[in-house]
Formats: sequence, C-alpha cells, structure tokens
Amino acid sequence: MFQEKDFRFVIFAGLLIFFASMFTGVVQAERIKDIAKVEGVRSNQLVGYGLVVGLNGTGDSSATFTKQSLRSMLSRMGVNIPMDVNVQSKNVAAVAIHAELPAFARPGQTIDITVSSVGDAKGLRGGSLLLAPLRGVDGQVYAVAQGNVIVSGFGVEGSDGSKITVNVPSVGRIPNGASVERAVETPFGEKNEVVLNLRHPDFTTSHRLADKINHTIGAGTAYSIDAGSVNVNAPRDLAQRVAFISVLENLTLEPGEASARIIINSRTGTVVIGKHVRVTPAAVAHGSLTVTITETANVSQPAPMSQGETVIVPQTDINISQGNNRMFVFNPGVSLNEIVRAVNQVGAAPGDLVAILEALKEAGALRAELVVI
Repeated sequence: MFQEKDFRFVIFAGLLIFFASMFTGVVQAERIKDIAKVEGVRSNQLVGYGLVVGLNGTGDSSATFTKQSLRSMLSRMGVNIPMDVNVQSKNVAAVAIHAELPAFARPGQTIDITVSSVGDAKGLRGGSLLLAPLRGVDGQVYAVAQGNVIVSGFGVEGSDGSKITVNVPSVGRIPNGASVERAVETPFGEKNEVVLNLRHPDFTTSHRLADKINHTIGAGTAYSIDAGSVNVNAPRDLAQRVAFISVLENLTLEPGEASARIIINSRTGTVVIGKHVRVTPAAVAHGSLTVTITETANVSQPAPMSQGETVIVPQTDINISQGNNRMFVFNPGVSLNEIVRAVNQVGAAPGDLVAILEALKEAGALRAELVVI
C-alpha cells in the first residue's frame, strides 16, 4: 500500500481533466502528422568508440582499454612505443559515442552526438573527441565523429577528500559533431501504397482516419488494416508521392477518446483519473487509525551523599487516534467530478484515494483500468 506522505495533492489533476472536457465540449481535431507516422520512415541508432584528449588531468587513471586504445592510435600515427613502456595519461579518456541518424539523412549532412565516459574519468570538460567511426546495427559505418565536447556538469575535489559535483561531468554533447557518410535506404517509394501507423493504436481512430482520407481524396483510397495501421493508395512517382503525403499529413480529424483509466505513479505519488472513469453502486467507509510513539530519555539523579549513580531512564508515550470519516455512497454511473467531490467531502488524502480506488477495483465496482507505473 502506498504511504500518504509519498503522495502530493494531485486530485487537482483529475479535476483539470474534467473541467477541460467541459470547456472544450468535444475532442479537439488533430492533424494526421501528429497522430500517425509513415511506415518505414524512421531514424536509426548509431554507436561508436573513441578517445577524448586534452583533458586537464580528469581522464582515465587506470583503465586498461584506454591504454590499449592510446597505444593503437599512436601506432597508426607512426609513433612506435616499446611494449615494456607503460602508456598512461590522465589527459585521455575512453568514451562511447551514440547518435540518431534521421530518416532521409544524406552524405555530407551533420548530426548531433553524445559522448559518455566508459572508464573512471572524472570529467570530459575541455576535451576534444578524435576521429571515430559510428556504426549501425549491421556493422557498417554510417557517420564519422570528431569535435570539441560540451559538458554542462563539473566536479571539484579538495585535498582532504571533500568534493562537489554538479550535473554529470562525464557525459557531453557535440552539436553537429558527426558527418553522415552513408544513407539508409527507406521503403518509401517501393510499393504502390503507404501505410500510416498510429502512435496510439485505437480502432475508432483508425476507422475515422480511413474515412477522412476517403472523403477528402476519393472513395477507396484508404482502408484500415487494424487498430494501429491504415493502408493508403499513393502515386508511384516520387515527386507526386511527396506532395500526396504532404496533403495527407495536414488533414485533421477527431481521434477516438481513450479508454477509462486511472494512472498511479508509485514513485512520485501522482494520481490521474481519466474522463470516462465510472463507478457502479457502492458504499465506502474509510477511516484512518494513527499510532504515535514518542521516546523520551529522562535523567535519574541520586540524592546527595548517597551511593547511587546517575542513569538515563527511557520513557515511552503512545497516543492512538482514529479518524471520524463517514460512509458515502456511489450511485450508478458516477462521473469523475462526483468521485473526487465525494472523497474530498470525507477529508481523504491522496493516499486514501488510492486505497479507496484499489478497494473499488477488487469489489468490481470500478469501471476503469487501474495502472500502476
């Protein structure tokens, strides 16, 4: 059971949802580009490994792979170091590099990269990333990265062991730090149709999306495949297809409303109640029993000229209080506003609200999905 002190007074969030629906009246129309994506048009993840140099003594101190990487780099530069020489420098840090290659990115374009220390480096501030390849999941090189690392965090350490750290100094970014070397082929123009994938699958939204396209473009242009996808006949010519998709993504429709849900965040204590949550007839009585235990240490002082000793005598005070909350009844088809108002009338805190909702769910009176995240 969630503790009351872990919760914030977020019943107000549920009221916001209710009043927002009252003022808007209907679901607001949204563009297709905001609720769906074209199948096959996606970004790709890239990852690489490299060295950041030029650090002010904040690099790796004992990482073996950093020494091996430094020796290998110097060897490629024509600097041969005997194997019995210990290559070590605190001005160098081994880093992992990752980036996202957008759809339709072409050679010569630049993308942002993130650099993260993989050793025991204390910080990457002031360092520069040397040329490093970025590979895709297929092992091919799609971009090369290099540049000066921008770090928002920093750390300071004193000789007595005291230290302070702000943000994360071992992670940095390089805007436009990688140059695209290879394009990723997409199936955008390979078929006679395109498929629109809904960001949040819903049968109602899928049906309305197909109807909207057919009403605007022409009957038989689109049909729903399932709750998450709509098939649309499109021109084969790429120039015409781009213009066609431009028209499609700017069409507006009213998405289907979400199912009745109650979301509880066990970490932050947030409780959000959806608009369509309903309760069947049920009577609820919720009281709180509080037990307070206070430990007090008293000093027992012996009489003068006696042989007694001064001792500490513990004293325990126990106080029990029970809330005087009344029973309330939920009538058939109770709305969100009535649920919140009934709980507030008996003085229930957010923690009590969660307990009531769980009990209603177990009793089969709550017509909603209870989701704990």
